[in-house]
Amino acid sequence: LLSNVARFLTQVEIHPAAKIGHDVFIDHGSGVVVGETAEIGDGCTIYQGVTLGGTSLSHGKRHPTLGRNVTIGVNSSVLGAIVLGDNAKVGGGSVVVKDVPANATVVGVPARIVMQDGKPIRAVPERPQVHMPDPTADAISRLQHKIAQLEARLTELEQGETTEEEAWSWVI
Repeated sequence: LLSNVARFLTQVEIHPAAKIGHDVFIDHGSGVVVGETAEIGDGCTIYQGVTLGGTSLSHGKRHPTLGRNVTIGVNSSVLGAIVLGDNAKVGGGSVVVKDVPANATVVGVPARIVMQDGKPIRAVPERPQVHMPDPTADAISRLQHKIAQLEARLTELEQGETTEEEAWSWVI
């Protein structure tokens, strides 16, 4: 009954069996859901709309475990009996379904590591379309080259260095 009253007043649903450490900060708690077997370490920060949810109906461990000083961004879902290591960070809107090592930052759906121990990690493979030919850019480049040729020829003509016959010889 108390859990239902608290959920009604705060829009935060924390199962009474969830284990929560000291100095946990739930910022703008609306929509936060913490499942029955979830464990939240000391000093964690959880933003609005976060779900620490289970992925099975078993009665064993089925919710995530957060280490110390973990930050979970807005509207993220951390699902299953996974572990987020100390000082891990989850970007807003991410869906985490695998363990996250300590001092790692994950983003995306599904979440991928983009930073480890303060060093960026290339999480997105090289895309072949980045190196595809661009006909428009090629045409513009050819036009710029032709303009440069014409300007050089015009300069020659203005300086009177060519005869009239030579002046018209370049016309196609």
